[in-house]
Amino acid sequence: MSTGVRRRLGVEERRQQLIGVALELFSRRSPDEVSIDEIASAAGISRPLVYHYFPGKLSLYEAALKRASEDLAGRFAEPREGPLGARLLRVMRRFFDFVDEHGPGFAALMRGGPAVGSSATNALIDSVRQAAYEQILAHLDVTEAPARLELVVRSWISLAESTALIWLDGRRIPRAELEVQLVHDFAALAAVSAAQDQEMSTLLKRMVKDEPGDGPFADLAVRLLALAG
Repeated sequence: MSTGVRRRLGVEERRQQLIGVALELFSRRSPDEVSIDEIASAAGISRPLVYHYFPGKLSLYEAALKRASEDLAGRFAEPREGPLGARLLRVMRRFFDFVDEHGPGFAALMRGGPAVGSSATNALIDSVRQAAYEQILAHLDVTEAPARLELVVRSWISLAESTALIWLDGRRIPRAELEVQLVHDFAALAAVSAAQDQEMSTLLKRMVKDEPGDGPFADLAVRLLALAG
């Protein structure tokens, strides 16, 4: 039989609880629209107690963003096995899972605003982009990227971000189509670069060498050939 006595949380447990509550609220609405009072109420504690663990909403937001950024960076991790196109498609599905789950917070973060303009939050955003960049290089089996490859990969990561933001604004294009389109975009960016650079041409040939006939890269080739006909 329960005594009705609630266990008192330790300092770190309470901090983690508040981070989780804040992240949940920031996932539903822009951080600028969420008050400390709402966070306290959702956590079942008083407003002054929130300030006991965090000096202000920005510090709590930064802590929540750190957890979210680690989650988002992890979405780009993928076993380096099987065709590259299929791997990138799985990555894009997990990326859009995150965007779907944290829509308003993701949009506020990428578009900027009073709650997200600190050097700490900017550093976290950059860390996610860098983690994604390093994961893609690992999939390409490249340690030191030549200049054109770096341009392709970083441009593609920016394209994925902007595509997700446009999708959130009305969701007018089916998500699954955009996931495939972004994989096609990666191949297209690489192909355009390969047309101008021998090193990229060699890399592109290695990229598509083991791609199956029913994979996303082959699908793009079929669609382009149909347009040419």
